[in-house]
Amino acid sequence: VIFCRKVELETEILQVEVLPGWKKGTKMTFPNKGDTLPGYLPQDLTFVIDMKPHDTYTLEGNNLLVSQEIPLVDALAGTTINLRTLDGRSLPVRVEEVVRPGQEIVIENEGWPIRKEPGKKGSLRIRFDVAFPARLSSLQRAAIRRIMGS
Repeated sequence: VIFCRKVELETEILQVEVLPGWKKGTKMTFPNKGDTLPGYLPQDLTFVIDMKPHDTYTLEGNNLLVSQEIPLVDALAGTTINLRTLDGRSLPVRVEEVVRPGQEIVIENEGWPIRKEPGKKGSLRIRFDVAFPARLSSLQRAAIRRIMGS
């Protein structure tokens, strides 16, 4: 024997405002917005935040990591790279020192917003991937030897 209670479906639109600094696992609860059955207290409805991978940035704690490829000439002579931040700004980063493959530059307060400290962010870590030329002419090799002194 199956007993069926009278069930009424109700549609309600709830707005979830995702705040800066929220990460995977953050929960938002709407009290009394879940199932309501006769003779029982209304249930809460809880949303749990999930995150999709970003095309450019990786989140590590409150820090953002980005891999940036630069040509060998820029790694040796310096350059300015322009990064697009998560909030849409263009962030110019001046690279003045010689950069080795895998080296990182850390920019404070340009990472993920820290939820419990409004106005504060983690760090932005820029990891450099130095692109070497596929080949050099004999003239280029000679010029490099002359300039580098070996």
